[in-house]
Amino acid sequence: MEKRDRKHQLSKSRLIEQIPLACCDEEVAVEFFERMRWGKHPTCVWCESSDVYTMRDAKTGERNRRFLWRCRTCKKQYTVRIGTVYEETRLDLHHWAYAFWRASTSKKGVAALEIKRHCQISYKSALFLMNRIRFAMAPDQVSAPKLKGIVEVDETYVGGKPRIGDGKVHRRGGADKAPVFTAVQRNGEKRSRVVADVRAETLKSAIAEVVDKGARIMSDEHPAYNDLEPRYKGGHDTVRHSAKEYARGDVNTNTVESSFALLKRGIHGIYHNVSRQYLHRYLWQADFLWNNRLLNDGERTVAAIISAEGKRLMYKGPERLGV
Repeated sequence: MEKRDRKHQLSKSRLIEQIPLACCDEEVAVEFFERMRWGKHPTCVWCESSDVYTMRDAKTGERNRRFLWRCRTCKKQYTVRIGTVYEETRLDLHHWAYAFWRASTSKKGVAALEIKRHCQISYKSALFLMNRIRFAMAPDQVSAPKLKGIVEVDETYVGGKPRIGDGKVHRRGGADKAPVFTAVQRNGEKRSRVVADVRAETLKSAIAEVVDKGARIMSDEHPAYNDLEPRYKGGHDTVRHSAKEYARGDVNTNTVESSFALLKRGIHGIYHNVSRQYLHRYLWQADFLWNNRLLNDGERTVAAIISAEGKRLMYKGPERLGV
């Protein structure tokens, strides 16, 4: 069953009730993750057979301490952790449940130090949790549809300090700042990425990767966006910020700038400092929260947990999606 088509088995109100319980008790957490992954029909993670059963203690009849399942078809053992971002981790699943909950419901993000304090785990473990949860929130680059309709595009710089030279403060493009490009579909989703620079070739290539050819593009007067009109059937409209023009009818970039505001409030107020090396993971989380903003907190948490399936983030080697 495709993850995006899977329906959880709890109502909205029941979800809100179950998630806090899963954050406190390990067995409840395991069963919650199992229900979110398999629903009412658990299957083997190795051969996808439904002829499976939970392994139980022979004396007490309680579930195995490791919460193992066994498949009668392939004879292999497994747990709900296999094939997810929390595979082969020693952290209890109730810590994962809490971290998923906070990461999915905090509009501007949650700091690893806060997870450390609340879960009473080490800071290293909290970073481990949060990095893998952000990786779980990463979009599927292959199946993600391109943005259509009215699409606002813009670029900004994130991190670093203003570059001071010749007596003036240059706030954009400082040596320590990372350029970020974002495209937002009106009343739809957004796509963000760290780019090498903000030259025309780079930004137009980024637009082509995430925006449908039939879209109508809206941008500010940055020269890099010149000559976009012939490439998109809906045309290209420009708002002139240099002339203090921020909207002309339906022509504006207010939506994409609002998304930048949320991202930067999170970085300045929650994380305080994000290195360029890991900035893309924070963009994944910001995009996930934006794209699922119409869901309630419980549904958004479940969406994040479901998206963790099929992804692994290793200590070494490239980040792999859909593994």
